[in-house]
Amino acid sequence: MPHRSDLVRQLVQRGFLHQATDLEGLDALAAEQRITAYIGFDCTADSLHVGNLVGIMLLRLVQRTGHRPIALVGGGTTKVGDPSGKDESRQLLDETTLQAYIAGVRRSLEAFLQFGEGPGDALLVNNDAWLSELRYIDFLRQYGRHFTINRMLTFDSVRLRLEREQPLTFLEFNYMVMQAYDFLELARRYDCRLQMGGSDQWGNIVNGVELARRVDGKTLFGATTPLMTAASGAKMGKTAAGAVWLNESRLPAFDYWQFWRNAADADVGRFLRLFTELPLDEIARLEALQGAELNEAKKILADEATGLCRGEAAARDAANAARAMFAGAEAGDAAALPTTEIARGEFVAGINVADLLNRTGLAASKGEARRLIRGGGARLNDDKIDDEAMTVDTAHLQGDQLTLSAGRKRHVRVRAV
Repeated sequence: MPHRSDLVRQLVQRGFLHQATDLEGLDALAAEQRITAYIGFDCTADSLHVGNLVGIMLLRLVQRTGHRPIALVGGGTTKVGDPSGKDESRQLLDETTLQAYIAGVRRSLEAFLQFGEGPGDALLVNNDAWLSELRYIDFLRQYGRHFTINRMLTFDSVRLRLEREQPLTFLEFNYMVMQAYDFLELARRYDCRLQMGGSDQWGNIVNGVELARRVDGKTLFGATTPLMTAASGAKMGKTAAGAVWLNESRLPAFDYWQFWRNAADADVGRFLRLFTELPLDEIARLEALQGAELNEAKKILADEATGLCRGEAAARDAANAARAMFAGAEAGDAAALPTTEIARGEFVAGINVADLLNRTGLAASKGEARRLIRGGGARLNDDKIDDEAMTVDTAHLQGDQLTLSAGRKRHVRVRAV
């Protein structure tokens, strides 16, 4: 049966949908009126990362299909910590750090969403506005009776932590009650009808839908996305060097572009559907490419994904830098490479090459740098590094800079200052 609303049609066609509480009802509502939908983001760093990108692209899709997205920042719930997928309690943040993180999350979101006061403009809402005002006894009397410990223990976020015999604090155990209450408050304040999230949030989302039905007699909807992993099984957005951050202050555009360019062959079609806005027929053509031609599809993926996050100019500069490394383009294009600045005096004294690989982020540790060298994967100014005890000094500088490489696809410019 064809879907009536553009929103649900694209959710299904692009592979965003895993579970829904009432897909037919949601489809009918979205076909008849503008709806408001939300996703929550905990504020645990001053930037979101690629692991958050499915949710961000979902909110962007909500906006592109004529509906209103809400990005809920967990100023309140971050003080508690979501136990989903965690083995340890989350470190509690002081207020100054928390506000800095919220500002960083907004910068991440502003690249993808149009914020404003119009009926289709995105809203950034902080759940601390209501959670910090709750009277504990009144809250438990009014809402706690709708949750049973028996059922809460069956949710993955709790069950898996207990199965791994990792401690779960009472503070964290409250998280699912607070998230359900968030949905109720958003429905009351903004007529928000849909909560979306990753598959690990299914129990929390269902809690909110049921709480609104029991307390306010209101029909709300929930939907989740599939668990996002790369074809290798690795967690989406994680690399050997750490998280793939969305904000330029945390990760240069060249590294962001390279993350997408290095996608596994098996991921190209799925990533194009989820993380770009190319037409589906064009995506079908690109994912059908074979062999060396598939590399062109990966470059298009990198261009499109980087353009959305960092802007078209940054994507173009990153692509030019890649061509400079691999195809002998003009040396000036290499200026878009991620750059590490080191005092010239250190080059005068000499720097161990393993230490330099570590300091530039091409290796997570000196031990990893030495293994990279022994494996033949490290290069200095495009010359293979054979000696892990090698000293890099002013003789290696070309003007005021040099280029370090790890493998064929990761490169850093080092500049003496």
